[in-house]
Amino acid sequence: MSDLFSTLKEKVTGQNIRIVFPEGLDERILSAVNRLAGEGVLQPILIGNEQEVRNKAQELNLTLEGVEIQDPHNFPGIDELVASFVERRKGKATEEQARKILLDENYFGTMLVYLGKAHGLVSGAAHSTADTVRPALQIIKTKEGVRKTSGVFIMVREDEKYVFADCAINISPDSQDLAEIAIESAKTAKMFGIEPRVAMLSFSTKGSAKSPETEKVSQAVEIAKSMDSNLVLDGEFQFDAAFVPSVAVNKAPDSVIKGDANIFIFPSLEAGNIGYKIAQRLGNFEAVGPILQGLNMPVNDLSRGCNAEDVYKLALITAGQAK
Repeated sequence: MSDLFSTLKEKVTGQNIRIVFPEGLDERILSAVNRLAGEGVLQPILIGNEQEVRNKAQELNLTLEGVEIQDPHNFPGIDELVASFVERRKGKATEEQARKILLDENYFGTMLVYLGKAHGLVSGAAHSTADTVRPALQIIKTKEGVRKTSGVFIMVREDEKYVFADCAINISPDSQDLAEIAIESAKTAKMFGIEPRVAMLSFSTKGSAKSPETEKVSQAVEIAKSMDSNLVLDGEFQFDAAFVPSVAVNKAPDSVIKGDANIFIFPSLEAGNIGYKIAQRLGNFEAVGPILQGLNMPVNDLSRGCNAEDVYKLALITAGQAK
């Protein structure tokens, strides 16, 4: 395990952090949860029919010792969950509708987090991103001052660590969105021991080209600076001006970013998604994420192509966000 996760594991172990895993019959989830509980890292809560879950675990030679299992169809506190859900949805769901909705494992698990019965949730091994994120947006919602959640990747290669955002959620963020993504990404970076130096990316550096796309980014820079004047942040930058000191000297000599940025805010989802995959496949970086940020409580989305190690690592991240 990389130093990134070893440090995170040390931080969260013994803190009694409870993480919900709605996909209780998935082999990858069961394997990761068994390991997390066995190592005493956190308290996993699996969602599903207890007998079915234990039968599946037995097939895989897993004990699930120390793992809590909760069944939406047989949960003693369901009345509390239903009442809270109805209240939270403010007239958008009747009690009868709520009882049906909360049989869905992602909605049920998200309500456990919302009511403080768990600290965070990890899903997505067998569900789409929408299935994971929708309940979080409806129930947990974004932090005050944050309009939208966003998805970042921590890009890791040996001792190098960078943050790429948004690579997962917002297709065409506006200036306010980009500023919020920058601020939240800086907070995420600190969790991983990265001292934030934020570059807002474009195809222009400091006005070298003019278009609505470049102006959107330059406006985002000003908004972000007004939101946190102490954050080391600048733009708009082409990637080389943000990352290569010799290029920065020529293209942005007066910037606080001297070709030494470690957080990169992409102007659109297509740019961010392409960018992180190029770094991953051509640069041999490990892409950790997507990590969802901006929510009141941590909910994270696995790829359906994940393995048990990915589940384990994302659980550590979620616990780190909850700490």
